[in-house]
Formats: sequence, structure tokens, C-alpha cells
Amino acid sequence: MFFPATPESPQMFENKFLDGFSRVPWYLVPLVWVPALAASFTYGLLALELSVLGSLAAAGGGLFVWTFSEYWLHRTLFHWVPKASWGPRFHFFLHGVHHDYINDRYRLVMPPAAAAVLALMFYALWWPLLGPLTFPFMAGKIVGYIAYDMTHYYIHHGQVKGTWFKKLRAHHMNHHHNKVERKFGVSSTLWDHVFRTYT
Repeated sequence: MFFPATPESPQMFENKFLDGFSRVPWYLVPLVWVPALAASFTYGLLALELSVLGSLAAAGGGLFVWTFSEYWLHRTLFHWVPKASWGPRFHFFLHGVHHDYINDRYRLVMPPAAAAVLALMFYALWWPLLGPLTFPFMAGKIVGYIAYDMTHYYIHHGQVKGTWFKKLRAHHMNHHHNKVERKFGVSSTLWDHVFRTYT
């Protein structure tokens, strides 16, 4: 899928072909990741013969761990500017573009290829600790990731309704416009409360 540069979605790469593929429509997230989470959960049940109850518990644990991952990655990696000549450019590609071009609807969700690399790293990270339960656990993390990306898109570009979503939108817009070093939660404010970055 190729999306050309616009004033709202500026060119990031000199190669226009590569630049076009740096833009991702929101609907690719559920399109790619719902089958992936279903496959991960089902593989645990059928191929590894895990129990339904144990798998659901592991998935719930994965979802909870995602909430922390979302907060911590945003607070640390996404807002990290390495003290090197390439630091500002690195930060711009990773997350700065979203802050500089807040209305860019095509650079709001993570490209599936980059997300897949991170997912594989997380599978490898959790396997020594969880063994076969890694598969339903990661299914739960993927549920959290989908919720995060869809919530992020919705609070930026949707006609936000409902008290909960309106509070999330106000929280996130405050991060963008007033408190860039605080309010890192997007789909949840839980860890902002825990680490006292809520206000």
C-alpha cells in the first residue's frame, strides 16, 4: 500500500518509494494482528495442549504486562534522544514525527513489519520464563497492543464519545501540548498514577 507525502504527512526518506511505505493506515493493525493473536492462542491450546483456564490466565497476564510495556516504552525509548550527531534524527523517525506532525493519520500506528520484529523479540524474551505459556501470554499482549494503537488513532482522529475516551483524549493531548515529559499512558493512565506522572 502506497501513500504519497502531503502537508500533514511530510516526506521522511529521500527515496519516495520507501517513504510511501512509511505510512500505515489504521486498519492494517487489526487486519494483521487479530489473526496473529488468534493463531498464538490457538497454537497453545491445540499444538501444545495447554488448558483453557491456564491459557486465559496467561493471556490476562500478557494484557496486564502490555499496559506497563506501553507506558515504559513511551516514557523511555520513544522520548529518548541519544547524545550523538544522529540522536535527533533517530528520535524524529521513532516518535518525534508524531509530535511534530500531530495530524498525520498515516504515521500514528506502527508499521506491521516493525511491530512483528518487536513481537518476535518479546516471544524470545518470555519463552525462558513461561515456556509454552508464552503463546497465550503473547496473545494477551497483542490484544493490548491492538487496543493501544486503535485507542491512539481514535483519540487523535475520531469523534470521541464517552466519558472514559474523553478523559483519555484530554490526558494524551495534554502530553502533546503541555506536558511532554509526563502523561505517557495512551490506552490507560494506570502507570502514570503508579509512577506519579499523571499530573
